[in-house]
Amino acid sequence: MLTGRCDSFVVETDIHFPTDINLLFDAIRKIIQEISSLCERDGITDWRQSKHNLKEFKKLYRTIQKLRHSTSKDEEKRKSKEEEIHQSYRAYILQAESYIEKAEQTLKKLRKQSASHLITIECASIENYIRHAVRQIDQTRRRVLEGEKIPHNEKVFSIFQPHTEWISKGKAGVPVELGLRVAVMEDSDRFILHHHVMEKQTDNQIAVDFVREGQALFPMLRIISMDKGFHSPGNQIELRNILDLAVLPKKGRLSKADKAREQDPEFIRLRHKHSSVESAINALEVHGLDKCPDDGIDGFKKYVSLAVLARNIHRLGAVIQNKLNKKNKRRRKNKAA
Repeated sequence: MLTGRCDSFVVETDIHFPTDINLLFDAIRKIIQEISSLCERDGITDWRQSKHNLKEFKKLYRTIQKLRHSTSKDEEKRKSKEEEIHQSYRAYILQAESYIEKAEQTLKKLRKQSASHLITIECASIENYIRHAVRQIDQTRRRVLEGEKIPHNEKVFSIFQPHTEWISKGKAGVPVELGLRVAVMEDSDRFILHHHVMEKQTDNQIAVDFVREGQALFPMLRIISMDKGFHSPGNQIELRNILDLAVLPKKGRLSKADKAREQDPEFIRLRHKHSSVESAINALEVHGLDKCPDDGIDGFKKYVSLAVLARNIHRLGAVIQNKLNKKNKRRRKNKAA
C-alpha cells in the first residue's frame, strides 16, 4: 500500500509587475518593432520613423508614471491635478490608437504585396499584439477616465505570458504571486509521484481528479493526506470512495462524525506527517522552480515536468548514496572487529 501527501505552490512566470500603462506600452512597442522590421525587409516606407515613434510614445508613458494624485485639502487643486492626469492618459491612449490604426493599414499593404505563409504568420503575430493593445486601451479608459472597476476575470497580467495569474495565497510578506499554481503528490519515501499545473483552478477543484490520476500511475496508492485548501463536501465523499483513508481536514465547524474522524489516531499520525511535503516543494523552488524562464503555457508545463524529474533523480541519488554509506560503515566495523 502506498501513502501520498498532496500540496500546491506557486511557480512564478518571468514577467515585470503589470499595470495598465506598462502592458499597453509593451503591446505598442512590439507592434512598432515587428511591423517596422517587416516594412524594412519588404521595401515599405510607412514606418521609417519607427524609432522616433517609439521614443515619443515612451515619453508619454514616462509622464504618466511620474504623475501622482493630489493629497491637498484644497478641492480646486485636487480637481486641477485630476484633470492633468486625465489629459495625460487621453494623450497616451490617442497616440496608441493612432499607431494601431497605422499598423492595420500597413498590414493590408503587406498582405496585398505577398500572400506567402511566412507573411501570414508574421502578420498574425502583430495582430495578436494589436488585440492586446486594444484591450488595454479599453480597460485604461474605463478605469481612469470613467472611474470603473475592471472585473478580475477581464484582466491579463502579461502580454508575453498571458497564462499568468494573480494569486493571493495569504503568505506572510508575500501578498501576491504572479504565475500558476502547481500541485504535487509525494510518497512516504519523498519521491514525487505526480504533479499538475493548474490553469484558472484552485486546490479544491482538482482534488479528486488529481488523486485519480495518481492512482492511474500507481494503483497501490490508497492513502492520501491533504490540507484544508483541498476540502469541499463533495471531495470528502468522493475521496472516501476511492481511498482507504483520506486525511483531509474539514473547513469550518465540525460535526460529531467529523470530530470522530479527525480524532482517529491514524488520521492524526498522518496529519502530523503531512508537513513533510513542504520539504519537497522547498527543494523544487531552491533548485530552480521558484520562477519559470520559459515562454508560453507549453514551455511552462515542460519546465515544471523537468524540474520534478530532476528532483526525483536527485532524491534517488541521495537514497543510493545513503545505502553506500551504510554499507561502507558496516565494512569498517567488520574490519575493526
